[in-house]
Amino acid sequence: MPDTRKYRIEVSPVAHFIPDQSSPDEGRYLFAYTITIRNVGDTPAQLLSRHWIITDANEAVQEVRGLGVVGKQPLLKPGESFQYTSGSQLNTPVGTMRGSYQMVAEDGTHFEAEIPEFTLAMPRVLH
Repeated sequence: MPDTRKYRIEVSPVAHFIPDQSSPDEGRYLFAYTITIRNVGDTPAQLLSRHWIITDANEAVQEVRGLGVVGKQPLLKPGESFQYTSGSQLNTPVGTMRGSYQMVAEDGTHFEAEIPEFTLAMPRVLH
């Protein structure tokens, strides 16, 4: 098991509803999310791939896997961060996203960085 002090990535998500690209009458709700990935460990690490689990209010689950994020595989030295914005479409006005990034450290150790669950919600839908 990798040394958790050496291999630590902090992931901070922020989501926003995109009303002008959504169509509630057609069951299409578009959300943008900005993710900040920070290397809080002791060794450089590169993001190789991603795994998302996206769940809507009807418990429909989409799983997305792919290389990198927004076409990049950033290498983060200790203390460095990388930020990107992407989007997700749901069939309901509320849902969640969570997942992980698959990372490789400079010494060849592979590890995962957890993406904490966050809520996608149209304004005034949740209390």
